Formats: sequence, C-alpha cells, structure tokens
Amino acid sequence: MLRFTANLSLLFTELPLLERFRAAKECGFDAVEIQFPYDLPAEHIRAALDEYNLKLVLFNVDADNLLRGGEGLAAVPEKRVQFEAAVEQTLAYARLLKPEAINVLPGCCLNPQRLDEYLQAFKTNLRLAADTFAGVGVTTVFEAVNSHDMPGFIVDGSPKMLSLLAEINHPNLRLQYDVYHMSRMGEDCAAFLARHADKVGHIQFADCPGRGQPGTGDVDFEQLFDLIADSPYQGWVGAEYKPLGNTSESLDWLKTGRAKLSVAL
Repeated sequence: MLRFTANLSLLFTELPLLERFRAAKECGFDAVEIQFPYDLPAEHIRAALDEYNLKLVLFNVDADNLLRGGEGLAAVPEKRVQFEAAVEQTLAYARLLKPEAINVLPGCCLNPQRLDEYLQAFKTNLRLAADTFAGVGVTTVFEAVNSHDMPGFIVDGSPKMLSLLAEINHPNLRLQYDVYHMSRMGEDCAAFLARHADKVGHIQFADCPGRGQPGTGDVDFEQLFDLIADSPYQGWVGAEYKPLGNTSESLDWLKTGRAKLSVAL
C-alpha cells in the first residue's frame, strides 16, 4: 500500500505554514514534508505535528541561495564551514522532529571549469551529513534536479545519482527520486524505479511538464503508482507539485485512488 505525504512548501500555500498541517490532515494525509522548516522554531512544528497527529517524513539541509538563483551550499568549496553549520542546525531540528530522511541538495556550479572541485566538495559534505544523521537514526538522501529549470545543477540525472551513490558507498545514504525532475530530463521513471527501487530512500512527484498535480501533464501515474506499490520500496511518496487552483481541489488523484493507493501509516 502506498503511503503519501503532503509537501507543505508547495501544497496548501493559500494558508500560513502552521495552518497547512491542519489542512493536510483534513484532506486525508497522515504525513507531511517541508523543504526548509527553519523559518519556524522546531518546537512550533512539533506542536502542530502532535496536535494533528501527523508525521514529518522529510526536510532539507539549508541550501543558502539556491532557490534565488545562486549555487547553493553543499557543493561550493568556499562554503565548507557554512555547510557544517547548516548540518548542525538540521541535526537540532531532527532531534525534535524525528524525520525518516533528510535531503541534501547538491546545488549548482556556474563555472563549468570548476565542476570537478564542486563534485569533490559535495561528496565530502554528503559523507559528513550521512555520518551525522546516522547518529540520530535518520537516513540521508540526495536528489537530482533537472537542468532546464535549474541550469548548472551538478546532479541532473539518474546516472549521476547512481554513480555518486556507488562511489560514496555509505550505509546511511540513499537516493531521493523526483518523478517531475527526471521526467523533465526525458527519463523513463517507471523503468528506473523498477530496477533501482532498493536504492531509493524517498520519492517525490509532480506531473510533467508544468509541475502540476497528476492529470495535468504527460506522466502515467496509474502505472507509476502501481509499480511503486508492487516494488521493494517501503518509504513514503511525497506530493510535491504546484496545484492548479486550490490545493484541496487538486487531490482527485488521492481521493479516487484504489485501496493500494490510499494514504496509510
């Protein structure tokens, strides 16, 4: 049976963040995820999770200026100390919020001549994160982001993810697989998950193109959800799309799903 989470950074954005927890529960979710929770004290998030009986499955290590067009944090050699501080901040939140996974965004390299430097810095930082979060029983994941939406992203496809995972070979490291980003890169997501589900620590989805809810693009979600449900993957599946209109009106994919597509703990 699939277990769905609501990504509160993209869903229910018609409400302030703390009110999105209630909205997610009322729409049938038992778990949520947040891209970057650090604008709220961890205690406030914990209180909302407890009030609505929700689990926070995943959040990211801070990525500095990545979402504002910058290179981010985890791969920039000159930001090593800043990344270490960000990991410590994430660790403090993880101790209280108890997520299942924490995502480290690789970031961009805007000077192609330095790409090897950036990749080496990212590998070093990813090992640090995997070591650190293992100490509190939290899996570390990293993801590929399509280079159409984010030019210069240093990990922009499944082959690069698999290569890094094999090279680092850390027992606490898995892939975060994003259906939208990999579809945007022209990849066959169903084929990848059929072959590599055992390497995945978290799945996120949106339709492609457009990054809207299922049914607004070209992804065959009935096939994809069937495949995930029948695969060795035992984790959560995160709805991380930009709703066309009100979020609650975008949830037909959830409301009308079959039993194995239903939300469950």
